[in-house]
Amino acid sequence: MNEGTLAIIGVVIVVVIVVLALYLLLRKHKTEELRGRFGSEYDHTLKETGDRTRAETELKEREKRVERLHIRPLTSEDAARFKESWGNIQKRFVDEPRGAVMEADQLLGKVMAKRGYPISDFEQRAADISVEHPRVVEHYRTGHDIALRHAKGQASTEDLRQAMIHYRTLFTDLVGEPETPSAGVLKK
Repeated sequence: MNEGTLAIIGVVIVVVIVVLALYLLLRKHKTEELRGRFGSEYDHTLKETGDRTRAETELKEREKRVERLHIRPLTSEDAARFKESWGNIQKRFVDEPRGAVMEADQLLGKVMAKRGYPISDFEQRAADISVEHPRVVEHYRTGHDIALRHAKGQASTEDLRQAMIHYRTLFTDLVGEPETPSAGVLKK
């Protein structure tokens, strides 16, 4: 081979290496961006899908779906009404923890519907919530899991208290700071 051919081969190899390095760098940046935006939800989705590419595709699809939903903030009147309801549910927890947890779950559904989230199965609601509230969606999942265990008679009163704490975290993020009961029953 002559020197010209070797030079061309060398340039092609360098270009391929640079393109590959740029691709890997962009992919890493995209992963870090999604992980930063979704937090623990990124890891949850990765665990569920078992593949980084599928997990990242799913997270991007969630963003596109939620973008089309026209999620809106609550009016001050709606927020006040929901906060009052939440305060009443927390007060009821003292005498009726099982009923209070179920009411809290239902109230969260009403808040989500009022904000524009579609009423669908739990996993879809959690996926939708994860786009704008990624830091609290795990609280929603944990609270809901406890509520399901409660429905099967497998949750203790302490479990139900934990469910209320998890639900309160999501409620606060969706509505704003809730009214707290004077008894202080559900303090962390």
